[in-house]
Amino acid sequence: MVGRHGMRLVVFDLDGTLVDSLPDLSDCVGLLLAEHGLPAPSQDAVRTMIGDGVGRLVERALDHAGAKNIDPQSAVHRFMELYGPRSTDRSRLFPGAEETLHRLASEGVALAVCTNKPVLAATDILRTLGVLNLFAAVGGGDSFPARKPDPAHLLGTIALANSTPARSIMVGDHANDILAAQGAGVDSIFAGWGYGIPAYAAGASAEAEKFSDIPALADTLLATD
Repeated sequence: MVGRHGMRLVVFDLDGTLVDSLPDLSDCVGLLLAEHGLPAPSQDAVRTMIGDGVGRLVERALDHAGAKNIDPQSAVHRFMELYGPRSTDRSRLFPGAEETLHRLASEGVALAVCTNKPVLAATDILRTLGVLNLFAAVGGGDSFPARKPDPAHLLGTIALANSTPARSIMVGDHANDILAAQGAGVDSIFAGWGYGIPAYAAGASAEAEKFSDIPALADTLLATD
């Protein structure tokens, strides 16, 4: 379980990898825009806006709606006011996620989350969905000076979980996850069930079609040294 480089660790992205959060994110984007008399984008449009943190999500939503004279920082603040109490209204763990997390934990693999979502929002979601206690660390988009695709975000999360890059892998559906892993010298698994386009898998060490594929891939990538 513990090699000379530390505990084996699987780090998960949150939105689009661990949690299907699109419905609630889309609803809250719609509520924000409605307050300004602007039309709501479709869920498919919002899907393409996810992955770079709340600030970029709101910025992209405002651009998509053709918003004028709306202060971006104020809009982000208002979005979080709307999203906080609604973040788990319709969001759910992806199929097979909970069972896979418990299986990995039972095999002595440590778990962590590395997300560009603010850490308090991320921990609230994980707590409400009943899996927060399974994670050794949660590295949010505001936990460190850098965030994905900067490898410092992933490296900081790995350190919080008391592991090392040599004993860690990153699981994610976005190019930011794969790029962060590459920069950190960490193997990665592309989450084929998520929001990312297939081209994002190009730089990954492996690709999982479903959540239950992860333990076998992790065994291969994290073979005891």
